[in-house]
Amino acid sequence: VQLQASGGGLVQAGGSLRLSCAASGRTFSRYEMGWFRQAPGKEREFVAAISWSGSRTDYLDSVKGRFTISRDNAKNTVYLQMNSLKAEDTAVYYCAASRLVGPTTPNDYDYWGQGTLVTVSS
Repeated sequence: VQLQASGGGLVQAGGSLRLSCAASGRTFSRYEMGWFRQAPGKEREFVAAISWSGSRTDYLDSVKGRFTISRDNAKNTVYLQMNSLKAEDTAVYYCAASRLVGPTTPNDYDYWGQGTLVTVSS
């Protein structure tokens, strides 16, 4: 599986962005998908994950109610809608694919996209 993330950019605090992650391959729907982020000088952290059917989602506590992960298996794409953005959301965001159920750590994921930079100005 090859992943291509896009949609990052510069936004003011309180604004919104939608990240997309396009996957290649016919087995996209078999993978649980996740978003991670990494700010300068910090470790990569889990942001959100979604099951293969979309029926189950998990979120980092600090983004609950502001971010929404979704997927369209027909388009081989997973999305991260980010609303009410804060300066502390500034990071490179990565999408990833996992064959595990309920993956929430980087080691749980098998494939990674290249990352897209989100910068939130305060």
